[in-house]
Amino acid sequence: MTETMLARRERLMGPNVPTFYDEPVHIVRGEGVWLWDADGKRYLDCYNNVPHVGHCHPKVVEAISRQASTLNTHTRYLHGGILDYIDRLTGMIGHDLTQMILVCTGSEANDIALRMAQAMTGKIGIIATDNTYHGNTLATSHLSTRRPPIGGYPAHVRLVPAPDTVRPIGGTLEGQAQAFADSIAQAIRELEDTGIGFSGMMLCPAFANEGLPALEPGFFDPAEKVIRDAGGLILCDEVQPGFGRLGSHLWGHERLGFTPDVVTVGKPMANGHPVAGVLARPDIMSAFRTAFGYFNTFGGNPVSCVAAMATLDVLEEEGLQQDALETGAYALDRLKAIEHPLKAEARGLGLFFGLEFVLDDGSPATDFAAQVVEEMRRRGVLLNRIGRHMNTLKMRPPLPFNREHADLAIDTLEEALKVVPHE
Repeated sequence: MTETMLARRERLMGPNVPTFYDEPVHIVRGEGVWLWDADGKRYLDCYNNVPHVGHCHPKVVEAISRQASTLNTHTRYLHGGILDYIDRLTGMIGHDLTQMILVCTGSEANDIALRMAQAMTGKIGIIATDNTYHGNTLATSHLSTRRPPIGGYPAHVRLVPAPDTVRPIGGTLEGQAQAFADSIAQAIRELEDTGIGFSGMMLCPAFANEGLPALEPGFFDPAEKVIRDAGGLILCDEVQPGFGRLGSHLWGHERLGFTPDVVTVGKPMANGHPVAGVLARPDIMSAFRTAFGYFNTFGGNPVSCVAAMATLDVLEEEGLQQDALETGAYALDRLKAIEHPLKAEARGLGLFFGLEFVLDDGSPATDFAAQVVEEMRRRGVLLNRIGRHMNTLKMRPPLPFNREHADLAIDTLEEALKVVPHE
């Protein structure tokens, strides 16, 4: 059945369409933190952050069904749902980010954020880290490092070394924040010297695709000063860390302690319904609206808005941010206690974990990490990998994940680590 479906996928969708795992999983149903495949096997989902409040949460499903049976149209007609949601979300974020554009994907949101920086500064130069991902549009793909763009990175893009707590920039953890800021300052000078100019920097405040390094609050302070002094904007991609996943804070930039000019949100904000958004100050929004004509047919439609609103309701009513804090601390303690000859570091923020492996010579244990992921799938736990060399296990479960689930996942991981060859 799986081979037939894979062949059909290639015939209908083309080659190289990504799938997880050597033996892709045919998922047919989800509930809470659980997924079931076509053969009835149940998996503990330790990876998917899109079903933020749990797969198929009944309150979100009911809201979608109710609104879809009443009205779904676009924002060129007046509708109160989008205004109610923007009012509520902007009230949860501060920094005078009081206006918002709703779109369908994080890629679209980040694309708009880049154009907002251009509109505000009149310049196009942009900085990101050299091990990041911000989307699939032409503009955002120029920042992403999974696959270099055809023809190479354009002249207006500068990628600076990503922070890393196993191999820190500059050689020491103590000096890494300043070394990171210095690399940004150098990139700004290059953009200005070439006449391109500097518009801003885009970053994920958890540096999630970079490998989720264990950075302390205040790490970004020197970089923030450099960017501000140069007149650039800070574009904060909260698609992965936002909406309470980190436990201690609702937003990643709150935990790190900096003030963003633009915040983008997506993936978890409507529990799987395709909706994303860009929050900005009124002056930035005005500059963007003046410089660019922008309309999104599906962005902010009534069904998406009620799905997003219901997700906020569940997040608050079920105390999921606090649960993320408590369960996350418990799970991280257990991950840190794991003993394995290739283990380099266990790190985590709320319900977002990384477990990095390196070989005896210090090189990344990429193949070993890949085998662990496959062994975990065979044992009924879904997770994956991140980092520059894909040698860090990535765990990012739905927020209803509790201590019982954490124990099951980590017990299973301990057993998997015993059987995966490492010599």
